[in-house]
Amino acid sequence: MATQTQFHVLAVDDSLIDRKLIERLLKTSSYQVTAVDSGSKALEFLGLNGENEDEEMNSSVESVSAADEDHQVGVNLIITDYCMPGMTGYDLLRKIKQSSSFKDIPVVIMSSENIPSRINRCLEDGAEEFFLKPVKLSDVNKLRPHLMKGITTKNEMQSNTNKRKGSEEIQSPDRTRPRYNELEVV
Repeated sequence: MATQTQFHVLAVDDSLIDRKLIERLLKTSSYQVTAVDSGSKALEFLGLNGENEDEEMNSSVESVSAADEDHQVGVNLIITDYCMPGMTGYDLLRKIKQSSSFKDIPVVIMSSENIPSRINRCLEDGAEEFFLKPVKLSDVNKLRPHLMKGITTKNEMQSNTNKRKGSEEIQSPDRTRPRYNELEVV
């Protein structure tokens, strides 16, 4: 791995102006950015939709990442507009969370509409954040903890599993139950 990890963000927005704004904000914060204009192109970039993949990707993808060890494409976070023609950001979120390869990638939804039921539905179904447009640099600064969590989860999953197994044996209910049974109040 490189000494300093540069996080790769896939930005999805059908509006050219909004897409360029989020791309500039992300690059200002030292993120590598790939920007596409639809949910279906995002899925194609991730390799989750094989239809016309080569032709569409060459025309719509503005930068390409090197291959990652675990994924065909090394994306660390996806930020998507909610309201897009064809596939909404919510539809994209659901497809990503249903994918065994990409379900752990943090997804952030953006929208110019402040609709609490929409925001809650996205957060309940796995979005890490919901940003109101226009997205600001202060919003982009909220992304790093989600990226770090993803890296921590990925790198420490196996070692944590082994640690948990050891601590489960020490703190098993069978060992602690006798102490609590003595404290029963009648």
